[in-house]
Amino acid sequence: MRRLPIVTKLAAGAAALALGCAPAVLSGSPASASLEAGAASQVCLQQILGSGSTWAYNAVQQWIGNVSSQGLQVVFNPIGSAEGRSEYAQATVDFAVSDVGYQGDNSEDGDDVSTRPYAYLPVTSGGTAFPYNITVAGQRVTNLRLSGKVLAEIFTNHITNWDDPQITADNNGHKLPDLPIITVVQSEGSGTTAMFTQYLSNQYPQYWTPFNGGDSGWTEFWPRQGSQQVAETGSTQVMSYVASKAANGAIGIDQYSYPLQQGFPVAQVENRAGYYVLPSEYNVAVALEKAKLNMDKSSINYLQQNLDGVYVDPDPRTYPLSSYSYTIMPTSKTDPRMEVSSGQCPAKWQTLADFLYYSICEGQESIGNSGYSALPVNLVEDGFQQIDKIKTAAPKVQIGSNNILTCHNPTFVEGHPSENHLAQIAPMPPACDKSGQGPCTGTLDANKNGGKQPNTTASSSPTSGSSSSPSSSSSAAPSGGSKSTGPPGSSAVNPATGQPTSANDDNATGGPVYPTAVSLSAGQSGVDNDVLYALAALLLLCVVIAPPMLAWLWSGRGRRQP
Repeated sequence: MRRLPIVTKLAAGAAALALGCAPAVLSGSPASASLEAGAASQVCLQQILGSGSTWAYNAVQQWIGNVSSQGLQVVFNPIGSAEGRSEYAQATVDFAVSDVGYQGDNSEDGDDVSTRPYAYLPVTSGGTAFPYNITVAGQRVTNLRLSGKVLAEIFTNHITNWDDPQITADNNGHKLPDLPIITVVQSEGSGTTAMFTQYLSNQYPQYWTPFNGGDSGWTEFWPRQGSQQVAETGSTQVMSYVASKAANGAIGIDQYSYPLQQGFPVAQVENRAGYYVLPSEYNVAVALEKAKLNMDKSSINYLQQNLDGVYVDPDPRTYPLSSYSYTIMPTSKTDPRMEVSSGQCPAKWQTLADFLYYSICEGQESIGNSGYSALPVNLVEDGFQQIDKIKTAAPKVQIGSNNILTCHNPTFVEGHPSENHLAQIAPMPPACDKSGQGPCTGTLDANKNGGKQPNTTASSSPTSGSSSSPSSSSSAAPSGGSKSTGPPGSSAVNPATGQPTSANDDNATGGPVYPTAVSLSAGQSGVDNDVLYALAALLLLCVVIAPPMLAWLWSGRGRRQP
């Protein structure tokens, strides 16, 4: 009789163990649950390697971190668009990310071509921004406004000091101090450079062509001239230089996510409607409605962009330097890095398909706060067709449904997939951001007030007839000028909100951050390996031991008679 309670306790413990294990046993593959592309079992996955754009790097890095817990292992090296395309062509990476397509003959870097079959898949959209560092009387300027013409003259060495009358005019008579301008550009073949020089070539050839040695075309290789131009490798190092204590007077060219991450101000750029705007996710979404895409599916340049209409869009909410970047993905069943031997699982193809699907769908939900803008519905649908080419190359890959109904993307809402939701809810800029008005409250005129905030009386309310504001989600950000920068001494600000993020005026960024290759996998979640091994052993016990034990106990054979 004494043994019956022990058996009963054992049975109860086994039952509890089995019930505790049940969710882990029955939940299935995390990859298939979260990636919604119908990912194959995690057994059929293999690490993939990519390289390229620093412009898109912050978004790609975020996606890599997000999918690592799903068993997808992706490594990406941000070495610049030109070098990324070169590595893809040489088959030293599985995929590349570039802000422009292959250009054919490239005298700077050899032939920019690829005989390795490929397709372009738009993955990110955003704005090319101009972070700057101007500190006066111990206070950082936070609401600088610049027209496209002035930007062109600054970066081609026609305007070399911040007290230039044209800069004063852009800022409605508020004069900056006598301070030399230091322009900071990228030293490598960069998509960021390409985006800006396309704009200069199209809109201000009178300044760009002579500066570019008589060539009116755009380039990825900045033609650095003059002692006040500094070249840094990669977007993070450009941003680190601009933000450094020694760089007072600097202005750089960078993707918006880099200054946004560091809470650093960027210039508000004048659009065709005469409003000075930031590259918010809303202003970019509005602008890219005017982008023309190559829709010839038989063309090697299918889905490549033409931004001529973006530069001159008369909508007050548009940011004129908005653009896309692309994944260059393999498409051949005999691809030298992706080829599958007979009977083998197409592990690399499966990983690539799952990662690309996540990037253009669920991955777009979180990048608005990071300085990017979500892809519109037409590009997502075209992206599905590009991903389907993987199925042709590797028939055993599980692609899944691949349709708008299973794709979580903030530019469209269920039931209205043809509308760009971000563009529809984009707020109008405030009246004080109009040319000849304002500027909106900030620290622009600190040199005339002993470092104090200027007394600005311009209205900061939206213009009449403006659309309703975005929802109060965390991703919402005003598209107009900066609000109050907070108490004196606040130096770093969030460019989208104008709120201070640091009181350290020496270096608001906390030090330089340099680009490195990112390699994240399911085993790099920050949990100690010993803990993971213990959990794995427990799960194995759940699966192997618990069911037979329960069956033995519940059948009555496990009970011993008194």
